[in-house]
Amino acid sequence: MAQITGAQGAAVTQQLSQYLIDNAGVIDATAIANILNGALPPNERIGVASGGVLSQGIFKKFGEFDKISNKIEVVTEGLWSNGSGSLGSTMVTGSTSTIAGHSGSDASKYYFNVYLTGSATSSTAPVEFAITYGHKYGSGSVQLTTSDSALLPTKAIYSQYRILLNDNFEGEADEFFTVYSSSIEDGYQLDHAYVINLARARYRQQADAGNLTLTLSGSNGTSFTFIDDSGKKFSDKAGKAGTVFNIVSGSTNLGTEAAATINTYTASNQQGFGKFYPKLGIVLLNPTAIASVVGSELLPSTASAPSVETYNHKLLFNSIKGGADFEMRRTENVSTQHFFVRATNREFNFSNNPTFVSGSDGTFREPSFESDPKTYITSVGLYNDANELIAVAKTSQPIAKSFDKEVLIKVKLDF
Repeated sequence: MAQITGAQGAAVTQQLSQYLIDNAGVIDATAIANILNGALPPNERIGVASGGVLSQGIFKKFGEFDKISNKIEVVTEGLWSNGSGSLGSTMVTGSTSTIAGHSGSDASKYYFNVYLTGSATSSTAPVEFAITYGHKYGSGSVQLTTSDSALLPTKAIYSQYRILLNDNFEGEADEFFTVYSSSIEDGYQLDHAYVINLARARYRQQADAGNLTLTLSGSNGTSFTFIDDSGKKFSDKAGKAGTVFNIVSGSTNLGTEAAATINTYTASNQQGFGKFYPKLGIVLLNPTAIASVVGSELLPSTASAPSVETYNHKLLFNSIKGGADFEMRRTENVSTQHFFVRATNREFNFSNNPTFVSGSDGTFREPSFESDPKTYITSVGLYNDANELIAVAKTSQPIAKSFDKEVLIKVKLDF
């Protein structure tokens, strides 16, 4: 048996005395063992149970190596409110004129909100995305020369998204949206654009680049598919709007081993199809290029002085609904904490459940439990320092525990 004598013994005695004074008589076996081990040679040190002190009750403190904090996990999942990553033809616009974004409302001159078919379209219903059209010079909107109350919604939309998407790090916004011109990236200036704006509640942190598939239908056919060109999910372009990718004709080839297929960056008119801004959940489309592929009915009215609002954004909605496949996923960085709950062979072999004993004297209901108890772990409670329960983890099935069994349960908290 190891002995600590002399000056070293006196020092240890002083440490133990001070420990008891500081902790008001509350003894932590690990702390005592650490004090003694500080004076013992390595081959005679007291073994400490992995994960911290042994528990003789229902609580056990986590040891230094039982907690892993500040872990970040990337989670990707279907973006739409029904939990799916694909939105088919099951989409509608609202028809209550008193609700913003519904047909007939004042806001519908600017945009339409899109909902799932069969879901409520009330003011509290989950919006999947909004769809709009903007023109730099206000074409497609009633002009002030026609009506003193004209609002020029297409001009307002173009200006709003121009500032949002084109703002550079110098506090200025480029005058035009730009797309491919033949083989020159950003070589063509767009003076009008369709915009699909995902609801923030849908894309949360950001849309997942590389998982966008937009299928449009028109007079030229029922299945024209457009994707983003993110490839390895890195972009050469970035600004205050985040990374920017090009919209191209192609296929993501999800569900196969093949990489995404890009058919072409431009339409037959040599203009690019648009841009994708995953951090803002925005898809910007070139109406002229899209219409040259899908069908002329997607060409918005650019009348300079129409007598009524043209609601050009309705054209794109009809094409998306007819295409019956709008695929999108979101990605989030989720903070996690991991707790390793260790029950050694000497711990948690008895239960506080009243059925464990019988009678007023606390006699074991099963006599063999006195020398060979058996319990089953079904849940783990996490408590703070004030012994307040803050989380409960459930096991998938009861875990047998006895003197000849040890258990390790990993609990993960996401937030």
